[in-house]
Amino acid sequence: MKKAVVDTRHCVACGTCVKVCPKSAIFIDRGVTAVVDQAGCVGCGKCVKACPACLIRLEVGEK
Repeated sequence: MKKAVVDTRHCVACGTCVKVCPKSAIFIDRGVTAVVDQAGCVGCGKCVKACPACLIRLEVGEK
């Protein structure tokens, strides 16, 4: 199953992905970067489309 992964090196924690996640599986860590809760992510891709900097991608995760 695919899961969202954030490029934390360049994320500026704008919060756009947090707002569009239907499962509330993304949060802003210490006001610095977005982090995806892999257990909660359903791989819908809404955050990928919403990220203004294109820093989120879907990757095949563990089963």
